[in-house]
Amino acid sequence: KVELVKFVAPATSMNELESLVKDAESVLQLLEIPYRVLLMCTGDMGFAQWKKYDLEAYVPGDDRYLEVSSCSNFGEFQARRANIRFREKGGKPQFVHTLNGSGLALPRTVVAIIENYQQEDGTIRVPAALRTYMGGLDVIR
Repeated sequence: KVELVKFVAPATSMNELESLVKDAESVLQLLEIPYRVLLMCTGDMGFAQWKKYDLEAYVPGDDRYLEVSSCSNFGEFQARRANIRFREKGGKPQFVHTLNGSGLALPRTVVAIIENYQQEDGTIRVPAALRTYMGGLDVIR
């Protein structure tokens, strides 16, 4: 899978988290896969996370959603451990805020593509966004 990582100023970290989620969402939107975004409660987060979203793709064969991405704001927790700082012009050194997200977990995303694009005859329509990467193929037989 592809990891999305941002080092940001504390003042922008929450907005940057929303941007990170939108980046992961955009792939699901391009693939036209039904999905949902869940804001996780503290019981479902690691001790270092300030805020966390999970993105889940719908899998019709199981009639459920599978987690395909997770995006988190760790505040300055990771930066303190790694001593990652920045300084604005004329200012004092500050710890950056770190954000992490998974682009999309490939195995689960492939399952979601197959299940959402499978036709009655068993063939699989290739999502329009992927056709150029598959040599123009529009159906897998």
